[in-house]
Amino acid sequence: MIKLFTDSDLDGISCGLLAKLAFGSNVDIAYCSYRTLNERVRQFIDNNLHDEQLYITDLAVNEEIEKKLAERFQSGKHVQMIDHHVTALHFNRYPWGHVKPVDEHGKKTCATSLFYEYLVQKNFLERNEALDVFVELVRQYDTWDWDENKTIEAKRLNDLLGILGMDEFIEQMLERLQAKLPFSFNDMEQYIFQTEEKKLERYIRLKQKQLVQTWMDGHCIGIVFAEQHISELGNALAKRFPHLDLISLVNVGTKHIGFRTIHDEVDVSAFAKKFGGGGHPKASGCLMDEHAFSRFAVPAFQLPPVYRDAEQNRYNIKTNDQGIFFKNNGEQWFLLANEKERMWKVLSGGPAVSFKSSEEAERWIKRQFAAGLADDTLVLEYLQQQLSWPKETIAQRYEEAIRKYKSKKS
Repeated sequence: MIKLFTDSDLDGISCGLLAKLAFGSNVDIAYCSYRTLNERVRQFIDNNLHDEQLYITDLAVNEEIEKKLAERFQSGKHVQMIDHHVTALHFNRYPWGHVKPVDEHGKKTCATSLFYEYLVQKNFLERNEALDVFVELVRQYDTWDWDENKTIEAKRLNDLLGILGMDEFIEQMLERLQAKLPFSFNDMEQYIFQTEEKKLERYIRLKQKQLVQTWMDGHCIGIVFAEQHISELGNALAKRFPHLDLISLVNVGTKHIGFRTIHDEVDVSAFAKKFGGGGHPKASGCLMDEHAFSRFAVPAFQLPPVYRDAEQNRYNIKTNDQGIFFKNNGEQWFLLANEKERMWKVLSGGPAVSFKSSEEAERWIKRQFAAGLADDTLVLEYLQQQLSWPKETIAQRYEEAIRKYKSKKS
């Protein structure tokens, strides 16, 4: 009998699919999480009756279980660990460890792609076109290459897992992959995907209204409570709020926090490691213990949401050289004004601050004050209060109103 411990996401489940294709009914698969992995592997090792081959994919054990695995291997029993997370690279010091975040051609890997190559190399599995396509879709989704490559089929494969649930997904994928026919989605699935994508967009718009912002360990981070679509939500929020270094997605139900970033200079795997977690440079996570709860969940209750940029303004637009109004949900107002010699000043209640570009000034306002581009209606009301002009006059003479406001604030 062969024992496989693997993750319960698309990458981990796909490792289980490959194991079933390679070993048939001779494999027993345990789908785990970081919370359950160590105890389940410990119980397996401590049972002296278990002499079968042992595989661990897409997950890394802690230091205590790592030592037990090393002892098991030294005693002559089989151990093979396959992973692609940079936080697991230290397992490469063992002959039974194979951790490879990037292949020889510079392409990011996933556990499924590494396990596939391993099984083919060991003659446990025969390569075919259907498997090649399936494994590549899993790889692109797990590494998020699908977003850059616009490979929507990779995202839809993960959507199908969420729609069907793990057991039904495994059953259907096994049937398709065993048939060795070209891998594709049927018409009904395509219709369901379109419906799910509309639901996802509504969910993202809801959550962006709930996002809060704070500083933590030198990073400007966004925090939101989220129970589903973690990767899609994290990536969407990171793109919609690019001034944030990273997005923290707090799932109170599973007691897990996911971290996502779109910035090359930010390594969320290192950030997650501070809280006992790990993962990839742009996608990682940790378990939510009491310390993490106090750092992430508590502020999310106490802070007001980030003010989102107005999307349909006519007057207060970012191309207005006279000035651009920003505000936050604490009712603080800021005017980003274009000064001579291509300098931009931020006028607020305090001393003016100068920047070399409007982009730099906008980023500073947003990072320091969780502000956004103010809505036209609010801008007209604000200028009415500041200038004692009728709103109709301000709308008609908007440029003049901004100049009057700047002279008043100077």
